[in-house]
Amino acid sequence: MQRWRGLTDLPGGWGRCVVTIGVFDGVHRGHQALIRRTVGVAGERGLPSVVLTFDPHPSEVVRPGSHPAQLTTLRRKAELVEQLGVDVFAVLPFTPELSRLPAHDFVHEILVDKLHAAVVVVGQNFTFGHKAAGDIELLKTLGKRFGFVAMGAELQGRTLPAAREDTGQAEGEITFSSTYVRSCIDAGDVAAAADALGRPHRLEGIVVRGHRRGHELGYPTANLSMPRFTAVPADGVYSGWFIRLDEPERKLPAAVSVGSNPTFSGRERTVEAFVLDVDEDFYGQHVALDFVSRLRGQIRFDGPDALVTQMDEDVLRTRAVLGLG
Repeated sequence: MQRWRGLTDLPGGWGRCVVTIGVFDGVHRGHQALIRRTVGVAGERGLPSVVLTFDPHPSEVVRPGSHPAQLTTLRRKAELVEQLGVDVFAVLPFTPELSRLPAHDFVHEILVDKLHAAVVVVGQNFTFGHKAAGDIELLKTLGKRFGFVAMGAELQGRTLPAAREDTGQAEGEITFSSTYVRSCIDAGDVAAAADALGRPHRLEGIVVRGHRRGHELGYPTANLSMPRFTAVPADGVYSGWFIRLDEPERKLPAAVSVGSNPTFSGRERTVEAFVLDVDEDFYGQHVALDFVSRLRGQIRFDGPDALVTQMDEDVLRTRAVLGLG
C-alpha cells in the first residue's frame, strides 16, 4: 500500500481511481464495510482504491479545543486500512483554508483535479465542504457534472438485547460510529467497543518510569505515556493483551489498571499493565494494550495488604477471561 501525505506530488501517470473519504477514526466495522466496498468497486473496474483521510481531526481546526478522544493513531489507522486491501492511504492535512473550502470547490480541486476520481464511495451520512454544507445528493449532482459516479453506502449496525442509555439511539438499535465506540470506552464497556470495532480497543504508548509501588507490592507494572487525546477507558481494572510493537507476534497476557491509585491518594490518572508470567523491564519500549474485558471499577482499599489480596484475584480473573486456565 502506498502512503501519501498531501496531494501535491502524485505519482507520474496517475490515472482514474475509486475513492472513499472520511476521518475513519477507529476503522470500526462500519468503516470496514465502506472500505471493502471501495476496494471491491475498484477491483471490478481495474482501478486503484484510495482512502482519503484527514490529519489533524477536522473538529480541532474548526472548533479548537473540541478534539474528540482518539481511537486510533494515524500509524495504526494506516495499518488497519492496509489490511483491507487498499492501494493508497492518502492523508490530507486539514488546515483552516481547507475547512473554508466550499463543497463544490472541494470536489473540483481534490476529487477531480488531484485524484481523478472515477467513483466516490461514501456513507449515507457523509458531509463535506465549508460548514459541512455538502451531502450525498450534492455529491451525486457534482459527479454528473464532473464525470464521476457517487455511491452511497448503507450505515452498519446491529440490534442489541438492551439499549445503552448514553448513545441516544433507539432501544436495542445501534449504528456503528466513532462516537458510539467512544461512548462505550468512556463507560468502560470495552467488550461493546470491541464488538463495534471488530477487534479489541487498543492503546499505544511508551513505557515510562512510575512510582514503583507495584514493584514493592510484588506486582511490577509497565506505565504507559500515550499521545494526546487518546481514548482511555473508564477507571478500573481490565484484562487484556500487552504487545511489544517491535515484536507484534508476541502477545502477553496482562491485568491493566486505569485510574489515579486512590489507595495511595494519587491524583494523576495513569494506565499501568502488570504483564503475567514475565520478569522483564519494558522501560522505553513502544507497546500496545488491547483491552478485552472490564474486571471491576476503581476501589480505594484500607491499605497495601487489602490491595494485594484484590490484585491476586484480578490476576486469577484475567487468566480465566483470556483462556489461560
